[in-house]
Amino acid sequence: MSTNRKTSGDGQLKQLQRKRPPRRSRRGRNEIPTRDYAALVAVFNSLLATALFARKCSREPLPERVEPKDLVLFALATQKLSRVITKDKVTSAFRAPFTEIEGKGGPGEVEERAKGRGLRRAIGELLTCPFCLGTWIASGFIYGYVFAPRISRTLASIFAVSGLADFLQQLYVKTQEMNE
Repeated sequence: MSTNRKTSGDGQLKQLQRKRPPRRSRRGRNEIPTRDYAALVAVFNSLLATALFARKCSREPLPERVEPKDLVLFALATQKLSRVITKDKVTSAFRAPFTEIEGKGGPGEVEERAKGRGLRRAIGELLTCPFCLGTWIASGFIYGYVFAPRISRTLASIFAVSGLADFLQQLYVKTQEMNE
């Protein structure tokens, strides 16, 4: 801070402190890349608009509703696929340009955090959050349901069965631990 001296009305010198404007620093690790999040939101919404426009241009209307059994199927599949993409050890190679490993996660999983700045970091944060990525995956299943329901149900069934099997594996392990 710089100081100036000023004489008060009674002749005494007072030092006034002037605040300097804050320095512009590099982006900190904790700073949120809002512009880059906005870019991802724009991509998401563009995909939605494109899918709706493509369907409007086709001869078939949108389905009246998604059947409850399909909603359950897609929800189970979305949960499993979002964990596979965001947490699996095997898929860490795909996340590597955007993330760095922090440690071990759940069974067969790793904990990671986003690295870099800007769009790279925003993508890294999307790829490490199963809740965030779940919205993208769910929309993919619904787009698939609108355009190719049989294929979408088949793919969703694979992930839903796998997710239920994971749950049963965890239940089995907990039961074994209780019996020991």
